[in-house]
Amino acid sequence: METRYDEANKVTIKSIVWNVILTFIKIFAGMVGKSNAMVADGLHSASDIISSVGVLIGNKIANAPNDENHNYGHEKAETLVSFLLSILLIVVSVKIGFDALKSLFNLNSVKIPTVLPLVVSVISIAIKEYQYRITIKIAQKINSPSLKADAWHHRSDSLSSIAAFIGIGGAMLGFKALDPIASIVVALFVAKVGFDILKNSANELMDYSIDTEEEKQIISIAEGTEGVINLGEIRTRKHGATAYVDLTICVNRDLTVYEGHEIATKLEKRIIKDMQFVKGITVHVEPCINCPGNSCKK
Repeated sequence: METRYDEANKVTIKSIVWNVILTFIKIFAGMVGKSNAMVADGLHSASDIISSVGVLIGNKIANAPNDENHNYGHEKAETLVSFLLSILLIVVSVKIGFDALKSLFNLNSVKIPTVLPLVVSVISIAIKEYQYRITIKIAQKINSPSLKADAWHHRSDSLSSIAAFIGIGGAMLGFKALDPIASIVVALFVAKVGFDILKNSANELMDYSIDTEEEKQIISIAEGTEGVINLGEIRTRKHGATAYVDLTICVNRDLTVYEGHEIATKLEKRIIKDMQFVKGITVHVEPCINCPGNSCKK
């Protein structure tokens, strides 16, 4: 049976192969076809190679078992990779945007593109959108933050190729300014994706809580567990593709320590079974002070 990391690595290796091909074709077409927008798009694809290699490294580290220095495992390596990829995207966007602005203010240096980069941009749109779809499908299936970041990297490249297509086409019709303007649009697309990923990964590195709907599901499971009269504090934190939960429950104060422990254990097993991304849960048992019959005064 394939593990979540095997699936992630398989789709990531495919991405690397495609991106190596696309980078070479785009930069070649941009240089030969006299299109700065296509060269910029090629640099974007080159950054995809680096990001995909980063995902492979992050997956390998995240898959390592718990050890003496990392009692909770290494899953946050995926989030760390996402954080680094976001910075890479932002740096690439600044480079593309800066070069495009220089060309925009010096249109005499901008040459009219040939049809070659226009054709390559269409091919790139199709391939990058395909890469996005197969990558995001696996990322959502295995709940991988680094793979989601890589998928959006592909989508941003697809969008940038659309901008390049418009810019190259416009320049071929005589509007030379459209080629550097297309490059600036490419830069804005890349920067937007980079900042979004940066925000999400930074939150996770600071123990961001799980989604509200997922938290409600945990509460529902706890309330439906026999022996649980009331719920106290619930705290959650993301840990890469997994999560940890701390939950306080209230039980009948007349139960023995063993009986209270059994209720907590049953609840822990139910949550881990029903919510597979939860790696660990700690249930703290408190006695209900006012327990007439089966009710508990909140």
